[in-house]
Amino acid sequence: MRPTFILPLICVVCLISVGPGCTARYTADWSSLDSRPLPQWYDEAKVGIFVHWGVFSVPAFGQFSEWFWYWWKSKRAPEVEFMQKNYPPGFQYADFAPQFHAEFFNPDDWAEIFQASGARYVVFTTKHHEGFTNWPSAVSWNWNSVDTGPHRNLVGELSAAIRKRSLHLGLYHSLYEFFHPLYLLDRSSGYKTQNFVALKTLPELVDLVMTYKPDLIWSDGDWEAPDTYWNSTQFLAWLYNDSPVKDVVVTNDRWGKGCYCKHGGYFNCADRYSPGTLPDHKWEKCMSIDTKSWGYRRNMKLSEVMDLPSIIQDMVYVVAMGGNYLLNIGPMADGMIAPVFEERLRGLGAWLGINGEAIYATKIWRVQRENSTVTVWYTAKNKTVYAIMLGWPPKQQLHLNTPKWTAATKVTLLDYPNVPLKWAPVTPTSGLVILMPAMPPSAGNAWCLKLEGVL
Repeated sequence: MRPTFILPLICVVCLISVGPGCTARYTADWSSLDSRPLPQWYDEAKVGIFVHWGVFSVPAFGQFSEWFWYWWKSKRAPEVEFMQKNYPPGFQYADFAPQFHAEFFNPDDWAEIFQASGARYVVFTTKHHEGFTNWPSAVSWNWNSVDTGPHRNLVGELSAAIRKRSLHLGLYHSLYEFFHPLYLLDRSSGYKTQNFVALKTLPELVDLVMTYKPDLIWSDGDWEAPDTYWNSTQFLAWLYNDSPVKDVVVTNDRWGKGCYCKHGGYFNCADRYSPGTLPDHKWEKCMSIDTKSWGYRRNMKLSEVMDLPSIIQDMVYVVAMGGNYLLNIGPMADGMIAPVFEERLRGLGAWLGINGEAIYATKIWRVQRENSTVTVWYTAKNKTVYAIMLGWPPKQQLHLNTPKWTAATKVTLLDYPNVPLKWAPVTPTSGLVILMPAMPPSAGNAWCLKLEGVL
């Protein structure tokens, strides 16, 4: 039987925050919730930074290190051998928490790096599947960053620093937890009970919204139980109608088994989602600079780290296909961001500093890609088309077969915005052959042409 106090919990918040009643403009069903327009800021932002940080950052070992506790308890060989070699018998996962010191964590330094990356929003891990909360959750006693480890409110400090930089605040929250006793009991009942939802998940989600007022909620941990177990539609109806962020908040699609790529705000679908055809719904690709993990790994190798050209190529593809690009880093347990991650983020920002007008607030064009000379991805804004080249054309000539030229056509390279380039038509109605200037340096091996007066 489902506890009857889950919906009243949300209604009480409604009563406190907006006055009498809990009448919703959106009803607690997917048909209604899915009809909500996505707040405009999200589509215009295009680029975000994902941050995975928690107790898992202490062992910081193995593929998908943020799952270390699960791998170890599931007897996966690398994690078992790691613990046998490096920690005494009887050492428990909870014993890592006091070692999560975050002694070098400076939220203003992090926010400066994120701003320098060119990102317009940041999604920070409030709680991953291990259940440790990076804020003083009232329902996570002695398993949060104030009671143990850093003895600091990491969510609160970083939220304030991010907003000082005028970046949008996103909060990641895992619905489920690997080994929480209440969740395991609910699961053993076939999800006929909802004690974990009533006493842990929903109180935490409401607390995060009321306390930190995020612009985005990135839900995860959805794949085992249906959305009816999580009471997702009731929470989202409150969020969209009566919460303090009802007009600006954006959500993803991970709200219960079977929901992703189907229900919610924008679609994440699978991790590293890379559609081959143009999606008909706003979507986001989350990708990690460390290709083997979301959390930090002390055994990470340079060959496993995305280089700057790969990051830019991936981002350009995503934006040209109508998506947002969420690029992940995993900070170290001491609060430092690895220099290789910082270098990649600053490199991305330097590229966006020149070419950002071809990314931010753009829309998909009638054609997304062509490969006549080098690979070119198209974006558009108002009546301007952008052709983003992934490589420099040989012999200083670029052939674009897709655009239709007019008498008003003008071509410039964003590196030299005040220097019109010479071009000639390919046919009497369409196509351009563009004479390129001397190649400007680009650590990302990508350049952008601005095409005005084309169809």
